[in-house]
Amino acid sequence: MAGRVLWPLTGFALAILLWALGVHGLEARTPIAAAFAPLPTLHALVDLITGRDIWVHTALSLQRVGVGLACAILFGVPLGLLIGMSGAFARASTPLFQLLRMVSPLSWMPLAVMVLGVGDAPVYFLLGFAAVWPVMLSTVAGVMQLDPNWMLLARSLSATKWETVWRLVLPGITAQILTGVRLAIGIIWIVLVPAEMLGVSAGLGYFILDTRDRLAYSELMAAIILIGVLGYALDYAARAAHARWLHARPSAPMRPD
Repeated sequence: MAGRVLWPLTGFALAILLWALGVHGLEARTPIAAAFAPLPTLHALVDLITGRDIWVHTALSLQRVGVGLACAILFGVPLGLLIGMSGAFARASTPLFQLLRMVSPLSWMPLAVMVLGVGDAPVYFLLGFAAVWPVMLSTVAGVMQLDPNWMLLARSLSATKWETVWRLVLPGITAQILTGVRLAIGIIWIVLVPAEMLGVSAGLGYFILDTRDRLAYSELMAAIILIGVLGYALDYAARAAHARWLHARPSAPMRPD
């Protein structure tokens, strides 16, 4: 138990030491680098988390993460089911989806603003576009790994397509979908900050730009650390949900009633 705590603390301590040494080395030729040092950043972080403004920005960012993730699930799961269950659809769509998946979501920023205007809409689009691929691919992988005997059982019970998907396929691939959701959360959180530089008036990305414009560099570093902590918390929650599902799921996805 002690080792599980000691090793991470050692890693953080070494990272902070390297951080302090790096800032010290830069101070001679860039005096402003002193504002990025660990101690001023710690003071700024305490001021941030005890204030109200940063939590308003955080709440808006988390709302955008939720909407972007919901869009990714809404599109990614059905597409994954279609690809996994329809050979014709898979052959027709896979090359297109692979091409689109390789385009950085941030490449769409100018087009998103032109089509959707300035505000939350282009941010939702970029987050959803970035997150849909891991959800879709995880869904496809889950469908491909299903036991073929389950499908034979469904056909022998004269189950309709909808009943097969709803009562057999989806319960059988929920663990894979949750894996895709976890990956999607990490991608969304990375894309969120640059996406929030699209003219919105609040959010963690906007706050980063605001600290830069105010030359509040210690506050900027504190915001970066806070973003990392929040992202870690989101990933931890996703991992916990995934582990809970694996522990609690039933042994078979469908019973012949």
